[in-house]
Amino acid sequence: MATVELTKENFDRTVSENPFVLIDFWAGWCRPCLQFAPVYEKASEAHPDLVFAKVDTEAQQELAAAFQITSIPTLMIVRDQVAIFAQPGALPEAALTDLIGQARALDMDEVREKIAAQRQPGPGEAQGGASGTPEG
Repeated sequence: MATVELTKENFDRTVSENPFVLIDFWAGWCRPCLQFAPVYEKASEAHPDLVFAKVDTEAQQELAAAFQITSIPTLMIVRDQVAIFAQPGALPEAALTDLIGQARALDMDEVREKIAAQRQPGPGEAQGGASGTPEG
């Protein structure tokens, strides 16, 4: 499967309609991006069940800003509408293959539980307002 060009117009639809999306944030002037492109394309052919997408950070500056992309290439993996991986740097083929395998193996129910737990205040943390009474 060829890579999909993501824009602000089709981004939400692509991520919501596909359970596993890899996103390569890149630019035409970026030498590491251009070196990573054939590795990414080869991986897309090896994993036809996954969506491999690209965001041209020059043409889609608003999208790049929304994801706080400050270094390119940056690879992001979204599973079930949850970003489970985001890291700058061009990966060698073996590392990309390994990363895809790890992402496939994740238990997304467990991931969502961990995210929910991180959003809850921990023991001893106030849930809003001050606790205790003034002394004096």
